Amino acid sequence: MLKKILFIAIVIVFIPFSTTFADSSSKLEKLDEISDEALQMVKIKRYDESEKLLEYFSDQFLKMTSEEKLFSMDELRIITVAHNEALGAVQDEQVSYEKKLNAATKLRLVMDAVYSFHQPLWTEMEGQIMQTFSATKQAVKDRDSDQFHQHVNKLLIQYDVIYPSLKVDVKPEKIQKLDARINYIDQYRRLVFAESSSQKELEALQTDLESIFDEMTEDESDPSLWWVIISTGSIIILTLSYVGWRKYKGDKEKGKTGKEHNH
Repeated sequence: MLKKILFIAIVIVFIPFSTTFADSSSKLEKLDEISDEALQMVKIKRYDESEKLLEYFSDQFLKMTSEEKLFSMDELRIITVAHNEALGAVQDEQVSYEKKLNAATKLRLVMDAVYSFHQPLWTEMEGQIMQTFSATKQAVKDRDSDQFHQHVNKLLIQYDVIYPSLKVDVKPEKIQKLDARINYIDQYRRLVFAESSSQKELEALQTDLESIFDEMTEDESDPSLWWVIISTGSIIILTLSYVGWRKYKGDKEKGKTGKEHNH
């Protein structure tokens, strides 16, 4: 009988909690999928379809956020900015294919960063970014100013694409550090190209980004899952303790009643 009571207690506690969590997760997944579809349409230059998908994304996003608190204030702002940029780029005929693609990719990556906890998509850009670093440093060695500026421009674009995702997944102090290095490299290009002391900023930026990529790919555990396990486990333990105490109290009362009848 006690086993049956314990099982019912677990079901009562766990099901509503897991249902709520799954419902929120499915809503995020839906937004994630819409952003992916919009990106795929941009890739094949079907901008009208992409625009419709981005408008649908906006409708769903507003509906979901009005119904429940799915996002933090920072996430709301980051997603809104990325979405507006993607929609604006797709709608503007003067914007190049590359810029449309980058804007749609930015939204796709940030939505994935919010939805997933383990190895978000933006970490897959590590290879491209590190390759650009290598090419930039090679241009410095070769004393090729034109190539250097081209690769720095490319680096800035790549950083811009993952920037909203970084703001979701990385601590603000680390972002500030990256921003300071990026701004220095951009503003003082001639010094970075000409002086070894300034080139250290390029090396430092590469090291900092590598460290962030490593941190994101090394974390094998899903924090959301652990949170569910710990929270649910705590609730179940408390519930079972209460059920056990009630049964003990009930048995004690029965014993008392039985003794009184015997007398």
